[in-house]
Amino acid sequence: METATLADDVTTLAPDGSEIRTLLARPGGSMVHCTLPAGQTTAAVRHRTVEELWFILYGTGELWRKDEEREIITELRPGVAVDIPLGVSFQFRNCGAEPLQFLICTMPPWPGEGEAFPVAGKWEA
Repeated sequence: METATLADDVTTLAPDGSEIRTLLARPGGSMVHCTLPAGQTTAAVRHRTVEELWFILYGTGELWRKDEEREIITELRPGVAVDIPLGVSFQFRNCGAEPLQFLICTMPPWPGEGEAFPVAGKWEA
C-alpha cells in the first residue's frame, strides 16, 4: 500500500511538452498529475502501447483526437473525463489564463522514452 503527495517540482516533461508529476504506479497502470501552462499548445503525438484516462481538475482547454474513422475536439474543463485509446493521435492546448491541470491514468504503466511518437496535429505547437 502506497500513499503519494503531489510534488512541487516537475518530475519530467512529457513527449508532448506538458509538465508531469509522478504520483503512483502498479503493475496494471500508473497515475500522474499533468500541467500545461496558460497559452501553451502541446506537440501532437500517438502512443505505441499505452492507453490513458484523463480527469480535468483545473483550467480550460481543448483536446484534439483522431483515429482512422473520426476526428473530434473536446472542451476540457473541471469535471470532464476523456480517454486516449491506443492508436489515437492527440494534441491539447490551454485556452485559459490559468494552468490546465488534470490527472492521467496510464494502462499499462508508462514504459519510458520512445512510447510516444510525433504526428501531424491540429494546431501549431
